[in-house]
Amino acid sequence: MLYGVVALLLLAADQGLKLWVSGNFELLESRPLIPGLVELKYVQNTGGGWSVLSDHTWLLSLFTALIIAAVAVLLLRRIVRHPVGLWACALILSGGMGNLIDRLRLGYVVDMFNFLFMDYPVFNIADICVVCGILLGAVYYLFLYEKYDAPKKEGESHGADPRRS
Repeated sequence: MLYGVVALLLLAADQGLKLWVSGNFELLESRPLIPGLVELKYVQNTGGGWSVLSDHTWLLSLFTALIIAAVAVLLLRRIVRHPVGLWACALILSGGMGNLIDRLRLGYVVDMFNFLFMDYPVFNIADICVVCGILLGAVYYLFLYEKYDAPKKEGESHGADPRRS
């Protein structure tokens, strides 16, 4: 329940900030957020990260919808049960939905965070959610899935090493 509430709050924050930026900035206008470090810059991205597949919004929308569906299946079938995995899924769903809404509604994704100290693509809250969700998902899969959520093989039980029987 908490995972879903946080995911919805993040989705609302993403959509709200995108709406505010697009309503209060001219395209490519920027304003300091943290002077010298980060600025808000209104960008319309028709691609994915680093503008990959620019002007292929339909393909990115389809891919995003498939990822959202796959994550939803993991949750509905209770394949992911550990809290780290659940947070990863919630973040990926929230971020994926945030950018999918933009692509379907606008034909592009509204981005606004721009690092001033390095060359990095302009991004948004949904992107932050997806990246953090993927990182958490990797931690979950590499270190927690086998121990907590993987289906047990015949003769295997929690805590017992079947090779020592």
